[in-house]
Amino acid sequence: MGCILILFAGVIYYLEVKDKLKALDQLLYKRAQLMAASSQYRLYQGQKQVDLSNIPLLGSGSHPTDIELLYVRWYDPNGKLKRFFGTPPLEKLQTSSGFLTIKSVDQFTGKAFWLRQVTLPVQGGNSVIGYLQVAIPLRETQNDLRQLQLILTVAVPVALGLIGLTGWVLGGIAMQPVQQAYNQLQRFTSDASHELRSPLSAILTNAQVGLLMATDRPQLHPTLQNIIDSAKSMSTLVNNLLLLARHQGKLTPESLKQVNLNKLLEDLIVQYTAVAAKTSIELLGDLPKQPINLCADPDLLKQAVENLLNNACNYTLSGGTVWLRLEPYPDRAVIQVIDTGIGIPEADLPYIFDRFYRVDTERARESGGFGLGLAIVQQIVQAHGGEIYAMSNEGKGSTFQIKLPLVSHN
Repeated sequence: MGCILILFAGVIYYLEVKDKLKALDQLLYKRAQLMAASSQYRLYQGQKQVDLSNIPLLGSGSHPTDIELLYVRWYDPNGKLKRFFGTPPLEKLQTSSGFLTIKSVDQFTGKAFWLRQVTLPVQGGNSVIGYLQVAIPLRETQNDLRQLQLILTVAVPVALGLIGLTGWVLGGIAMQPVQQAYNQLQRFTSDASHELRSPLSAILTNAQVGLLMATDRPQLHPTLQNIIDSAKSMSTLVNNLLLLARHQGKLTPESLKQVNLNKLLEDLIVQYTAVAAKTSIELLGDLPKQPINLCADPDLLKQAVENLLNNACNYTLSGGTVWLRLEPYPDRAVIQVIDTGIGIPEADLPYIFDRFYRVDTERARESGGFGLGLAIVQQIVQAHGGEIYAMSNEGKGSTFQIKLPLVSHN
């Protein structure tokens, strides 16, 4: 919108310059024609002799009062100066016929100024008897254009501000139904997820009790175990949805605590070293000695890194390596989870943070994933005012990098 307004102001200014110059040229041309009409000539020994005595400012003709002429010059047909009024000119006509804008210097003050000049060939019979050159200063025109510039300079920001304010108000009014619908959907998701936790816990508990009571009936074990696995899976999905619904947007200041990031990641390294060892994966930690503290929700932050470590361990083959690194910077902390796993296809990379997006559906289903892990990580990181990036080479591994501001984002 700003560019359009500036362009619009530029067009107005250009048209105003064009109109003023056209009006000035018409006035100058009209005056030059009147002067040219006052010239007379007579034949003397076969030659045309021009009488300039009746031309205003060059002879005894009346001087024009409606226009301030800077100079009037008369050149003969060969371009040689014959008579002039005003600024002393060159002895030889240097310009061709027509209008010209010239930058000149005042001979008394030494200041530069602009003038508009017209050069007209004056006809006598069927031949040119001389050239009349008239000029007018552009001082008044420039003053008018400066005023227009000032008006546009003030009007454009004011108009932009009014348009922005109006757009903001109207946009807010227009978005209210959308915001209300979104809040209702978020509240419904949160309530539904919360209400589903109790029956799922009951199903899981009853299935586990049934499995214990059916020790003498092994034919029921697969069915009961399937119920237990399904209940656990549904419970994980419900918890993830509840997490996404509850932590939308920025975190409240009350939920933030001073967190020692080194300690938080060190605990996760200890926890996941055993997990990775079960599948013959080596987990290496690389933490700085200097403590890095930041304001965060420690449980959510731990959840985000856990999700990345889970993915790294799930998609790294036996014998591979996973690194958890922490790098300090003056204004931020950077957490990296790097693995030598199967990687992510380039076509899937732009969508991996979308909810319910799974790169490999079959593999994700086998590992119990619903495609919410990375969406939760991104939401947690953004809730802390941070950013997350993913880089991956298929068959070579992936790198997830979290940038967190060290100062409170609130």
